[in-house]
Amino acid sequence: MTVFDECERRTWAGRAAAYAGSFAALCAHPVPWLLDAAEVREGVRVLDVGTGTGTVAAAACARGARVTAVDAEPGMVELAARAAPAAEVRVAVLPELPFPDAAFDAVTGNFVLNHVGRPAVALTELRRVVRPGGLIALTIWAAPAAAGQALLGRAVQAAGAVRPPRLPALAPEDDFPRTEDGLCALLGSAGLRDARCETLRWDHRATAQEWWSGPAAGVASIGQVVVGQAPGVRTEIKRHFDLLSAEFTGPDGLLALPHAALPARARR
Repeated sequence: MTVFDECERRTWAGRAAAYAGSFAALCAHPVPWLLDAAEVREGVRVLDVGTGTGTVAAAACARGARVTAVDAEPGMVELAARAAPAAEVRVAVLPELPFPDAAFDAVTGNFVLNHVGRPAVALTELRRVVRPGGLIALTIWAAPAAAGQALLGRAVQAAGAVRPPRLPALAPEDDFPRTEDGLCALLGSAGLRDARCETLRWDHRATAQEWWSGPAAGVASIGQVVVGQAPGVRTEIKRHFDLLSAEFTGPDGLLALPHAALPARARR
């Protein structure tokens, strides 16, 4: 396990409910694309890695698939088991999955590669557990970030906040370009074939309070930056967040936050 992985475990520990009330709805947007890309249908054996609150697992079960779902955080596993009672849900951590070779017809991973210290190694493990000819469908966030995704970071920067040293960046040798070509190249490096990727753009709608609640509770790396500041700096971040949110507030009072993700699929 890398230093980055250890930090991710600490970041998400005990924050499943806060994630469910903030960023989970955003991350649910690509789920239909993922299931279509993985050709999930009745009887297909599906593994959903990094299942979070179980959105992908529940949607796969609704299609009649035979679903196994895993997450590194026990709190997420608890929520996922409630969301997808027909699935087998358990704790497991990439890149060491407790399954035999070729155990699944398809693997899905919704934004999971953003949270592993060695993405290429994680992909190699996903390739191991999918059958020959089986599909792997994944999403990551695009970089540079779309305007809505950058809102919180802009507020942090405007407040003069400094990234806490306990939040390591991905090691340069493990990082990759967060572009269509960059993700396809990563999939190819893991021995996968027929990789294809596109850019998915949408406006996520949320109240300002909902959008602020995640980072205020320490959810994700942006949340760890926020809660890692002195109280006065946190107050300044919130003040700038309120000011900048006006750019995205519609007549109904909701934020319309542009986001961009990179959904990709490849075959073993």
